[in-house]
Amino acid sequence: MSNRLPAVTVVGSINLDLIATAERLPTAGETIGGGVLSEQPGGKGANQAAAVARLGGTARMVGAVGKDAQGQRMLDALAGAGVDTADVAVLPEATGTALIVVDSDGENQIVVCPGANSHLSVDDVEFGPDETVLCQLEVGLPVVLEAARKAQGVFVLNAAPAMDLPAELLERCDLVIVNESEYALIPALAGAKLVAVTYGGEGSAMFERGRKVAEAPAAAATVVNTVGAGDAFCAALVLALGSGLDYAAALAVANAVGADAVGDPSSQPALAPLASYVARVSPADVAGQ
Repeated sequence: MSNRLPAVTVVGSINLDLIATAERLPTAGETIGGGVLSEQPGGKGANQAAAVARLGGTARMVGAVGKDAQGQRMLDALAGAGVDTADVAVLPEATGTALIVVDSDGENQIVVCPGANSHLSVDDVEFGPDETVLCQLEVGLPVVLEAARKAQGVFVLNAAPAMDLPAELLERCDLVIVNESEYALIPALAGAKLVAVTYGGEGSAMFERGRKVAEAPAAAATVVNTVGAGDAFCAALVLALGSGLDYAAALAVANAVGADAVGDPSSQPALAPLASYVARVSPADVAGQ
């Protein structure tokens, strides 16, 4: 493993998360009392950028917030995590908001109100050959496609939320990261170059053109909140692969980071440097390469 982690530019969403924690999730038409409300920085893009920075990588955020108090708070949170925010646009629209309900097992329901995220543009953004570009699908698909066209180095897509993907976009992806339900909902991924799939408590696996080439078991975790865990996994996997770890070891490291993330109530959890997770992973934790 190289001591120098790759520079990662995240193109994606920045949201204020409004989180109601309750004993269980409501059914349709049901009202549940006794909840506890919290507000915190979120958005899949911002979560991934913050995780990259906290793991010790160089992180740049390309996104959009509103010209409001929430937008300034999101910028401050990213800067506080060590993320370069020079390419975050401040727009007249409201800052994006996610309404989240979390139950006692850490499971969640989320409704995203995109706000300024819907007006993100990468027209004036440049990407260098040594940068890894990491995108998700909480911003418009045309923006993601444009970022893929402009990216000169490694291009990674966290295909969440699941949707049909243009062939041009899939062909440009050096890596796609999804959970098992997203993998099932996007059949075209079976033909993609390289796809990492997470299975929650069952760990994760890597597929080349639909063939499993590596897997790693889940790390032990106490689940408090799953909202930011997938984003932390994405950041860790990109950094681990970029530092030279093989597929199985990189998956195991990302699983360990994800396990830390689910034990933290924040959507942008505190994380240790990547090297400390690498040190935790034993040969017995990896298999299948």
